[in-house]
Amino acid sequence: MGFQTEFNSVCKFKSDQELHDLLEYGRTAMVKKGFRVFPTGQMVVAYSPENEAVAIVKITASIAEITFQGEEVTKVEMELVRRLTEEEARVQTSLANEMFFGLQQ
Repeated sequence: MGFQTEFNSVCKFKSDQELHDLLEYGRTAMVKKGFRVFPTGQMVVAYSPENEAVAIVKITASIAEITFQGEEVTKVEMELVRRLTEEEARVQTSLANEMFFGLQQ
């Protein structure tokens, strides 16, 4: 049992629904497999499941737990600070592909 640290500038959604909830309601929670440490209180760039930068969010809570099925999960709650402009999204997406996601464009 150990914790995996997330990059302080990345919050990647695995579900389109979680991203939709963030953009529609200004808040959402996502669940990640395994114990992870998210930078609670910090603002980070949020990425879509397709690795595209979409918004700046503030991490409001990070709760690691073991489910009744014995799975290690981390629930991350966040609120929308603002959506990125088209130019900001393009630049952040390119940087993240090179630095975090390992994709070359």
